[in-house]
Amino acid sequence: MTDQLRTSSPPIFEAMQSGHALVVGGNRGIGLGFVKQLLNDERFDQIFATYRTVAAATELLQLAQTQDRLHCIAMDLTEESQIEQGLVELKTMTPELHFVINCVGFLHDGTITPEKALRQLQTDNLMRYFQVNSIGAALLAKYLLPLLNHKKPNIFATISAKIGSIEDNRLGGWYGYRASKAALNMFLKTAAIEYSRRSKQTAIVLLHPGTTDTRLSEPFQQGVPPEKLFPVEKTVGLLMQVLGTVTLTDNGSFFSWDGSRLPW
Repeated sequence: MTDQLRTSSPPIFEAMQSGHALVVGGNRGIGLGFVKQLLNDERFDQIFATYRTVAAATELLQLAQTQDRLHCIAMDLTEESQIEQGLVELKTMTPELHFVINCVGFLHDGTITPEKALRQLQTDNLMRYFQVNSIGAALLAKYLLPLLNHKKPNIFATISAKIGSIEDNRLGGWYGYRASKAALNMFLKTAAIEYSRRSKQTAIVLLHPGTTDTRLSEPFQQGVPPEKLFPVEKTVGLLMQVLGTVTLTDNGSFFSWDGSRLPW
């Protein structure tokens, strides 16, 4: 862990004793890893996790049957009405949240793959990237505000990607994914400025998880050295270490898994 996170204000997690956490996209991959990590963390006495479809959330829903602290909420991040309704449902169970981690992301499916050249760009595919990776997180920031605007310090984190850094772009390609992650960064950097006025105890941060062994990265793992392909548990552990050093003065920051700050 680098020393770049050291600031004069205390880490937000340091004083937390009975926090309520929300994992958006908690049904698989890094999101499910965060759910499991938080269930083993005594600082969090309630954990809420969202999922898009029952079919894709089997393990999460089974886990909820054995864990009284875990509550599952159906939410499609591409539907604003579902975001609003899901957080209304959550508010009936708790008036405030102390940690939110948004793990929803989209890179490929059966018909959409990262574009390597301009000739491959298609409007519908680009819209899909922005709808999932960018717009959903901005709408989350909109509807989370009442749950985060309280007297206790709290964190709203979102999984971004180093590939969304404009300054760091030296290879080109992956147009839709790059651009949608850059848009995500701008949305939440802007939201962080508004939150600094309207929800002064919130730090909004963006996180680059490295290359993690999940369904999202599976088709692109061939050229990744084994030591740089992280199991989900390792990724979550490293990100929790970074989050454990975040202070209110880090509001609007972009961090890598090793704690270093990334350029926009």
